[in-house]
Amino acid sequence: MKLKLKAVSPRIGRDLPWPQRATEGSAGMDLSACIEEEIILSPRQLVKIPTGIAIALPGPAYVALVYARSGLGIKHGIALSNGVGVIDSDYRGEIMVGLTNLSDVPYTIHPGDRIAQLVVTPVVLPELERVEELDDTGRGTGGFGSTGQ
Repeated sequence: MKLKLKAVSPRIGRDLPWPQRATEGSAGMDLSACIEEEIILSPRQLVKIPTGIAIALPGPAYVALVYARSGLGIKHGIALSNGVGVIDSDYRGEIMVGLTNLSDVPYTIHPGDRIAQLVVTPVVLPELERVEELDDTGRGTGGFGSTGQ
């Protein structure tokens, strides 16, 4: 499968790298902050950071998912404001990354910082069937914490 990438900023490929995997075994491609100057992310603040790129997935059998970078979350409390970003196959606009600061101290985002990772994965498009009852299981309707701590 081929993923088409388009630079929507002239800085991509010049000042900022194209999305790329950090290692051969990486599932995600790093997305960089395509900003002109640093942004100070205050505690609990929400920001939308441009990446300077747009993509074209080959069709509805694929989705691109934007995930947090683990180092930003563990070391600095920086997370995606929407949990996981979903890039649908028909979206052609610039990929934006919503970030939030879960820590108690400000965090500075510099131009070119790696802020998220993009993973492309197949999508199962189920045929929906409305039913009156669902199959019974041993767990049943037991939800949060129902299988132990």
